[in-house]
Amino acid sequence: MGILECDNMLMLLGISTKLTEKERDVVIPLMIEGFRDAAQEANTTVNGGQTVLNPWITIGGVATAVCQQNEFIFPDNAVPGDVLVMTKPIGTQVAVNAYQWLDHPDKWNKIKPVVTPDDVRKAYQRAMNSMARLNRTAARLMHKYNAHAATDITGFGLLGHAKNLAKSQKADVSFIIHNIPVIAKMAAVSKASGNIFGLLQGHSAETSGGLLIALPREQAAAYCKDILQQEGYHAWIIGIVEKGDRVARIIDKPRCIEVPQKDTEGELW
Repeated sequence: MGILECDNMLMLLGISTKLTEKERDVVIPLMIEGFRDAAQEANTTVNGGQTVLNPWITIGGVATAVCQQNEFIFPDNAVPGDVLVMTKPIGTQVAVNAYQWLDHPDKWNKIKPVVTPDDVRKAYQRAMNSMARLNRTAARLMHKYNAHAATDITGFGLLGHAKNLAKSQKADVSFIIHNIPVIAKMAAVSKASGNIFGLLQGHSAETSGGLLIALPREQAAAYCKDILQQEGYHAWIIGIVEKGDRVARIIDKPRCIEVPQKDTEGELW
């Protein structure tokens, strides 16, 4: 973890066979443009790839870098006394599904007692903003604040990735998670839906999620403050590293941190 420079990117694009010619000519160039914009933001370029016809629209890539050993952070050096920091709220899967449910009355009726259509649209925009945001600053600051271990939070959810990270540690440690930052209103939506996502249990899949980092306790607050000053986004101390058997768990009643805690007119976060 903690690689800051990408030497090469390949783009893998699936064009849906269900698109009309008009839809394809509008949607696909915008997707390619967005992918190239993200590569440019990461200070790299797209130098090839593959395009295929597919039942679904898909886009992804392969990033490669050649680096010295001191340029990356080994993910296996957490020690008792470290704290766990997370750099993005979870809830992207819930937000995207809730947005789709606006057009499905049977599903919308389950969640409308706890959320308004405007709430859902704003949560969707927050999810898009979060997924489009690179982890580059967060990765760079891991070096400055002596991170001991890290992973990103994606398809296995918060708990799945925490377990994988704990399992790989050299020391006999366990990760205990007490706090869970969540895109505002999405915890209520998840509960109203019948808890099908398992959001506060750490099972909900994320796309382009943030980093989960084990930092020295005395460095963690400064890390969070620094990322806020540089990017304007919060990071949170969500748990602790203690002596244990290389497992991770979320306590029975974790504190749910709504992100943002208060809506401001005209502002996304």
